[in-house]
Amino acid sequence: MENLVLPYSITDIQKIIPHRSPFLLIDKITELDIEKGRATGYKAVTYNEPFFAGHFPQQPVMPGVLIIEALAQTGAVAVLSMEAYKGKIAFFAGIENAKFRQKVVPGDLLRLEVEMTTIKRNIGKAKARAYVEDKLACQCELMFAIG
Repeated sequence: MENLVLPYSITDIQKIIPHRSPFLLIDKITELDIEKGRATGYKAVTYNEPFFAGHFPQQPVMPGVLIIEALAQTGAVAVLSMEAYKGKIAFFAGIENAKFRQKVVPGDLLRLEVEMTTIKRNIGKAKARAYVEDKLACQCELMFAIG
């Protein structure tokens, strides 16, 4: 993989993780600390997202599972940028302590912050938080397997 320069665009992100539209849920990576396994990414939430057609048409809200998926994708960029894991795939293996603090709606800019807490062999855990402006929207611990 070529050396990428921050901020990472969607094209750069696609060089690291296999997700594609409509399931690529991060638009940009602005911070990456490979040593600590930490990344900050962003998702611009627009009314044109396919999930808003049914969740909920009269009061669109981004589904919590997709906020968590966006966090997982941000974490995947962090871990798959590490030399030992480049070119591999990070699979979602579990979630703990998920809490949703506020709705995410069209027009929001979702800031996604993920930091690895442990990686042993090909199994890892990370702390993840999603914010709208400076308000916590979601927090959880993510588990993943690297294959």
